[in-house]
Amino acid sequence: MTQEILDTTKIRKLLFLGPKGSYSDFAKNKFIESFGFNCVSTNLKSISSVIKALKDENSEDIVGVIPIENSIEGIVRETLDNLSSLKKEEIKIIAETTMKVEHALIGYASDKSEIKTVRSHPQALAQCKQYLQANFSDSLIEEATLSTSAAIKSLLQSDKSIAAIGSIECAKMYNIPVIEENINDEENNETRFILLGKFLSPQTGNDKTSITFSTENKAGALSKILNILESHNINMSYIDSRPSKKELGEYIFYIDFEGHVNDKKTQDAFNEIMPFVKMFYVIGSYHRV
Repeated sequence: MTQEILDTTKIRKLLFLGPKGSYSDFAKNKFIESFGFNCVSTNLKSISSVIKALKDENSEDIVGVIPIENSIEGIVRETLDNLSSLKKEEIKIIAETTMKVEHALIGYASDKSEIKTVRSHPQALAQCKQYLQANFSDSLIEEATLSTSAAIKSLLQSDKSIAAIGSIECAKMYNIPVIEENINDEENNETRFILLGKFLSPQTGNDKTSITFSTENKAGALSKILNILESHNINMSYIDSRPSKKELGEYIFYIDFEGHVNDKKTQDAFNEIMPFVKMFYVIGSYHRV
C-alpha cells in the first residue's frame, strides 16, 4: 500500500479509548478541533481494540486516539507493545497532544470511611497511590479497569462502598457525586496522547519522529545505533525497550527524537543504521497540537 499525506476530508471515523468522558475522549476533541475533522467518533473498550480496528485493510478512512505516556508513571506499556508490531499495516503516528490530568474521588459514599473498593485505570490508581494510602486502610481493594471513565460508569450499578478515580467532567456526565477533588499525588500530572492512521504527516519544522527496531542479541548492538544518531546531531527525547516475545533476551527498542523522517540528517542516520538492525520501522513523524 502506498501511503498518502493526511487529507482531513477523507477521515470518516475517529476511534478512541472509552467510554465517553475518558481523557482520551477529551484528547479526541482537541484533535478534531485542530484538524477540522468532520467524522463520526466511536469509543472502544481498550487500546488494543483501537489498534486492531486500525489494522483492518479497509481502515484508510479511520484514525484513532490512544494514550502513550504519563508524566508521573511513564510509558503506557499496552500502547508501546502495539506500536512495536505495526510494520506490515503501515500505521503511523499523525500527531500528538498533551492533556492535564486532574483526578477526583467519585462515588455515592457520604464519608470516605464507607468506601471499601476503589476502581480506576491502573495508571490512575498509581498516580493516586499516596492519597489512597493516607486516606484508607490497608484493607482497601483496588480494582483495575480499562479506563477511568469505565470505572466511573460502573458506579451506576454499584453501591456506596465502591468509588472510582477519574475526571470531574466524567462524573458530571454520569451525574455521580464528586467526593474529593485534586487527589493526584503530583500536581503536574499530564498524559500524552497520539493520533494514529494510515497516513504520513508533512514536515512542519517542529517535528518529532518515533522509530522501533530490534538488533542482534550481542554486546554493544544498541550502542552502535545510539552512537550513529548522536553523530548526526539527532536529539533523542525518549528510549524504551520491550521483550520481543520471540526469544529470551531479545528486545524491541522504541526511540523518540527531534526531527522529521524526510530531514537529510535523519535519512543519512537511517542509512548507517540499517546494517545493524534485524527489524526497523518508522512509526511516524508528527507535530504537537
